[in-house]
Amino acid sequence: MWQANHNHAIRPLSITRARRPAARLTAVTGQVPERAFVLGGGGKWGAVQVGMLRALTEAGRTPDLILGTSVGAFNGAVYAADPTAAGVERIAALWQNVAEGGFGTRGPFGWLTALRRHRVAVNDPSALRALLEEALDGRRIEDLSVPFSCVAASVERASEHWFTTGPVLPAVMASAAIPGLFPPVVIDGEHFYDGGLVNSIPLDRAVASGAREIYVLQVGRVEQALRPPRRFHESAMVAFEISRRHRFGASIAGVPEGVTVHMLPSAQVLAFDDRRQLRWTNLDDAAKLAQNAYESARAYLAAQEPPA
Repeated sequence: MWQANHNHAIRPLSITRARRPAARLTAVTGQVPERAFVLGGGGKWGAVQVGMLRALTEAGRTPDLILGTSVGAFNGAVYAADPTAAGVERIAALWQNVAEGGFGTRGPFGWLTALRRHRVAVNDPSALRALLEEALDGRRIEDLSVPFSCVAASVERASEHWFTTGPVLPAVMASAAIPGLFPPVVIDGEHFYDGGLVNSIPLDRAVASGAREIYVLQVGRVEQALRPPRRFHESAMVAFEISRRHRFGASIAGVPEGVTVHMLPSAQVLAFDDRRQLRWTNLDDAAKLAQNAYESARAYLAAQEPPA
């Protein structure tokens, strides 16, 4: 079952309800998925999802549906295009390329240039867009090997929006448009920001699809307890984290009968005020994060196997 400590840190265990809920259809295929992968947001910490995907693939846990938020949309879309061991290594290579070349604007001069150009962001999204164009090769969501959708926050409607059809690239860019770092993405005249604002770990979407077995690939934040802010800048960080955890906690509490949810362990200590987050363009530890998460997820999955 799920466990939370007295400070409300969610531990990477599993919950199972005994009876199957009423079946629902996915918007993409018209079929009820048996197994869903939920890839949450988390910026540079999304490297842990590479290790988790590697462990799941090796264990033969193939998804019928993939849902992604922000960096989880990036990883999820590339994996949905090729849900194999080779596909995982392709994602790992993309992270390595980012670690070596970067995808964000660097230095005060670069930030000022981007801010002057976009007015509302200190980073130019063109490098990230080029990386995704190469990885996704002009694909449409409905043409991916595994049904996939990702979430973004609509500015005009102040609500979450799920991309279930159409070109993958703008949908993923919208899902990963972190306010202040990247400008909003415009699609059909509507402006979209990062999906983490509205549904950071979209477990509830997987439940609504009718999936009976759900694997949650989160980056580690919800595994660590919150504490009251001690400095001015921490107030906003704590507020956002409360919002993120409240939605996810409500989703956990609402898991119906007949559904098994596995939250894979991230194998990293990530407090809400971790200063490494300020160096968000520094991905030198991406390979290490992926390897640690792989070993931890592999051990978790092995423990779930029934005895011979």
